[in-house]
Amino acid sequence: MTTISTSDSLAPSKRGARMIVLISVVLPPLALIAVMWLAWGRGFGMLDLILFLGMYLICGLGITVGFHRYFSHKSFDCPRWVKNMLGVFGSMAVQGDLFWWVAVHRKHHKHSDHEHDPHSPHVGSESRIKRFLHSHIGWLFRIESPDTTRYVRDLMKDPDLCTITRLFPLWVAVSMGLPALLGGLISGTWMGALTGFLWGGLVRVFFEHHVTWSVNSVCHIWGAQPYDSRDHSRNNVLVGVLALGEGWHNNHHAF
Repeated sequence: MTTISTSDSLAPSKRGARMIVLISVVLPPLALIAVMWLAWGRGFGMLDLILFLGMYLICGLGITVGFHRYFSHKSFDCPRWVKNMLGVFGSMAVQGDLFWWVAVHRKHHKHSDHEHDPHSPHVGSESRIKRFLHSHIGWLFRIESPDTTRYVRDLMKDPDLCTITRLFPLWVAVSMGLPALLGGLISGTWMGALTGFLWGGLVRVFFEHHVTWSVNSVCHIWGAQPYDSRDHSRNNVLVGVLALGEGWHNNHHAF
C-alpha cells in the first residue's frame, strides 16, 4: 500500500504512507486488547454491541455495495445522493480512499492470481505461509501505487468523487468520532464515549479489516470452486456471511 490518494499532488510521501498503514494496522488490535481489559472489569454493554454492529454494517455496506459493486464494477445505477453516501460510508471503513481502493481492486481483477496481482497467495517463490501473509496483510506495506490514471480514469472525472477522496482523513475522523459521540450522549458518561470509540471505532475497524483481507487471502485458497474463473478464487461460506456476501468470490470472478 503506497499512496492513499489518487494523484501525485494528493499522495503522501512514501514514509508518510508507511506510517498511515502502520497506524491503521497496529491501533485496532491494540484497541481490542484494551476492550478485553475493560470488559474483564465492567462487562460488555448492549450499547457497545449496538455501536459495533451498527458501524460494522454501515461501513461494510459502504465497502461491498459502494466501493466494490458500484464504483469498481458499475453493477447498478443510483441517484447522486446515494452515490455520494456510499463513497463516504466506504471511506469510513478505513481501508484507503475511494480512488486507491478501486484502483487496487480493478488491478486485482485484471491480473487475478498472476504476476502483478497486488495480493495473490499464489504468486512468488516464497513458502505458502509467507504468500498467505502477503495476500492477507503484507501487500499493504509494499510501496507500489496502482496507476490511478489508468484504473480509475472514469471516476476521476466526477467532481463529487474527487472531493470524497480528497477528504478521506475527515471520513476517518468521523468513523472514529461518531460512535464515541453517540456512546457518550446515550450513556451520559465519559466511559460510554471511550467504549463507543473503542467498540464502534477501532475494534470494529480491526474486524472489518481482517474480514475484507480474508476475501483476498482465504477466498483464494479455501472453499468451493464451482466455476472456471481462470484463477484460484473460492466460495467461502464463513467469509461470505462476515463480509456481507463477498465470500462467494468464485461466483464473482467467474461472472
